[in-house]
Amino acid sequence: MTADGHVPVVPAVRPLNPKVVALGGGHGLFASLSALRRVTRQLTAIVTVADDGGSSGVLRRDFGVLPPGDLRMALAALCGDDAWGTTWSRVVQHRFEGRGGLGGHAVGNVLIVALWELLGDTVQGLDWVGRLLGAHGRVLPMASVPLDLVAEVEGADPDRPGEITLVRGQVACASTTGRVRSVSLIPADPPACPQAVAAVATADWVVFGPGSWFTSILPHLLVPELAEALITTPARRVVALNLVPQAGETDGFSPHAHLEVLAEHAPGLKVDVVLADRRAAGGYAAELEKAAGLLGGRLVMTDLAMRDGSPHHDPRRLAGAFAEIFEGE
Repeated sequence: MTADGHVPVVPAVRPLNPKVVALGGGHGLFASLSALRRVTRQLTAIVTVADDGGSSGVLRRDFGVLPPGDLRMALAALCGDDAWGTTWSRVVQHRFEGRGGLGGHAVGNVLIVALWELLGDTVQGLDWVGRLLGAHGRVLPMASVPLDLVAEVEGADPDRPGEITLVRGQVACASTTGRVRSVSLIPADPPACPQAVAAVATADWVVFGPGSWFTSILPHLLVPELAEALITTPARRVVALNLVPQAGETDGFSPHAHLEVLAEHAPGLKVDVVLADRRAAGGYAAELEKAAGLLGGRLVMTDLAMRDGSPHHDPRRLAGAFAEIFEGE
């Protein structure tokens, strides 16, 4: 109450709820979505569609569809923490056992492909699965057709350590024994998912990573329409770095090497924030800060790993870091 007896009017505090687009695939995107769904209700995942292994590879070849596995994992990550969300997350992630026709297939993969066949629309099918799961966000493919990855690899043959060879296929690229130098797509000019391009254009924030750098993050920048949207969007951009190098893909990479490769694959891309785990950054803070600056951004270091010491992001710690970044900017 003021001196003259009036009660001051306190403006309502509006909850932070930015439009966020997260890019990636597999376990890395699962980690970022598990965190981001705690920060915003306006969340869109844009997922790579180059997987050619396991259940996804089989369904892709047999039905001529996009590989559903990474899309399924993104939907599972968006499930809530209540009984409905945790149950459906487990159901869609469940893999059939045995050696029969369904052996090795994930329930969610089969469900997604069934809806694609019934509806004849990839995005509509994913939206229906999202509604069934009560997903806290939307999942979209980065391209409208299945893609093949081609990696330029140095030293794939241990007997010829300096030789450069081409390795084709996501599984082969991710498991190569050589050093991946760059990646490209087949087809080289795939059609982007229109809804994905629109989501990037209207986003407040775009999040790259964490995840497999060459096979899950960089491919988004190789789809021309999507790359153009990522470079020209008025949204701010965050790059969330991995906790450890990925065996067979980024072995020997320093944390700042990831940023250098990102700049090589997308010269026009500017970054506002680089988010790194304090321990994972180790003694590379100065190099990371310089690399972030060259991309136009600043470095944020904090504790992001699970407290048990495992090399996995803690979703609550990661959510806290994202919330702080979004509020601070």
